[in-house]
Amino acid sequence: MGKKQVQNRQWIRCPLCGGKTRDKIRADTEMKNFPVFCPKCKKEILLNVEKQFDITVIPEPAAKPQSQ
Repeated sequence: MGKKQVQNRQWIRCPLCGGKTRDKIRADTEMKNFPVFCPKCKKEILLNVEKQFDITVIPEPAAKPQSQ
């Protein structure tokens, strides 16, 4: 693997605490509704990833109260 390929990869960082997750992405990676788990803050976050490391957090819908 050449230096160019290594430089085009980076760790996905948790948007809540800034810690590294266990996933890496490349500059040309595109994902929708990708669940990422942060081992530092123990949260799972949904992300959209577009080219050039453009990462958007998908807000979780609030829990609806159950009617009885």
